[in-house]
Amino acid sequence: MNQPFHTSRLDRALNTIGAWVLGVLWFLPLIYAVWAAFHPQEYSARFVLLAPLTLENFAEAWAQAPFARYFLNTFLLVTLILAVQLLLCTLAAYSFARFAFRGRNLMFMLVLMQMLVMPDILIVENYRTILFLGLLDTIPAIGLPYMASGFAIFLLRQSFKTIPKELDEAARIEGANILQILWKVYVPLTKPVYVAFGLVSVSFHWNNFLWPLIVTQSVETRPLTVGLSIFFQIESPADWSLTTAASLITSAPLLIAFLIFQRQFVQSFMRAGIK
Repeated sequence: MNQPFHTSRLDRALNTIGAWVLGVLWFLPLIYAVWAAFHPQEYSARFVLLAPLTLENFAEAWAQAPFARYFLNTFLLVTLILAVQLLLCTLAAYSFARFAFRGRNLMFMLVLMQMLVMPDILIVENYRTILFLGLLDTIPAIGLPYMASGFAIFLLRQSFKTIPKELDEAARIEGANILQILWKVYVPLTKPVYVAFGLVSVSFHWNNFLWPLIVTQSVETRPLTVGLSIFFQIESPADWSLTTAASLITSAPLLIAFLIFQRQFVQSFMRAGIK
C-alpha cells in the first residue's frame, strides 16, 4: 500500500540528483574559466589551493585588443535590433490578438514557420541584399535580417490574448484610440514578457558570430564575438589564462543580466503558455 509513496520519493530523489549532476557538468567550464583567469598562467592547468590571485590577465587582455570599441559596437547592435523588434512585433502581435481580418490565421502560421527556418540558411541571399543596399561593413547590416522576430510575435500575441477585452472597452469609453490602448493597457500588463524576450534577443545577438563575421571587415563595426575570435587567433600558442580572461570580459554582462532578471525570465514564459 505504501509502494506508490516510496516510488514517488525515489523518483523525486533521482530527479534531484540528476538535476544537480547536470548543473555541475554545465557549471564546470565556467569554474575553470574563472580559475584560469584569476591565476597566473602556470596555474591554469593545475589546481593549487593557495595559488596566488591576479588581475593582470584581464588588464593584459584588455590592452591587447580594442575591446572598448567591440563593446560599443555590440551595445549599439543589440539596442538597435531590440528596439526595432519590440516596435514591429508589438504591432503585429496586437493585430493578431485583437483584430479579425481575412487571412489572419494563415498569416500567423507563416509567422510561426519563420521560427522553423534557421537564419544560416539565408546567409547567401541576405548577403546579396546587404550588398545591393550598400550596407556592407555597417552595424545596420548585421541587424537587418533580425529586425522581425516570429518568436516575439508569438510570445506577445499569447500574452495579449490573456488580457480581458473589457479593458479595451473601458479604455474606448474613456476616449482612447487603438495605439493609446496598446501603449497604456497592453504594454504595461505584459512587461515581464518584454523583459524575457529582451534577454533572449540580447543574449542571442550578443553571441551571434557567423553573420557578423561575414558582413564586417573593420574594427569600427566588429562586435565582441568577431573581435574575440581574432584575439584568439593572435594568441598562438594559447595562453589559457589570457584567453579565459578575455572570454569572461565579453560574457560578464550577460551573466550579470541573467542573474538580475532570472525571476522575470522564468515567470514570463510560464504566463505565455499556448491559449
